Amino acid sequence: MKKLLASAFAVLAMTFSAKAGDDKPITVKQLPAVSQNFIKQHFADRKIALVKEDTDFFEKSYEVVFTDLSKVEFDSDGQWTDIESKQGYIPSSAVPARINDYIKANYPDRKIKSIERERRGYEVDLTGNIDLKFDTAFNIVDIDAD
Repeated sequence: MKKLLASAFAVLAMTFSAKAGDDKPITVKQLPAVSQNFIKQHFADRKIALVKEDTDFFEKSYEVVFTDLSKVEFDSDGQWTDIESKQGYIPSSAVPARINDYIKANYPDRKIKSIERERRGYEVDLTGNIDLKFDTAFNIVDIDAD
């Protein structure tokens, strides 16, 4: 009985490990509708180079990479989690309004290079090596300037 349980557990573990981290290319039309709308609204002027789906155990995530090396990552519900630009800047329309307002008021000459949405809030990287952290209510909680 112990050998049978151990064998069953080993097969189950191998099945899950084989499924974890599976990336596969998909089309834009295979993204959740929320993600498709986000791209149309904020990145319509950029050409898409790659769209992929990442299956990790029990949830999926999505990544859209543009030809200018910008990228947007989405969670399984299609909500953005990370927006990054390697060569340009993130459209301000893609950033929550209260974060945009703070940046315009306090760093009017800076552009947003990346923004990440986390459980506890948002991390924003600006040009000039300025990193900002906001809580979920969009209050500034940390500033790091190199």
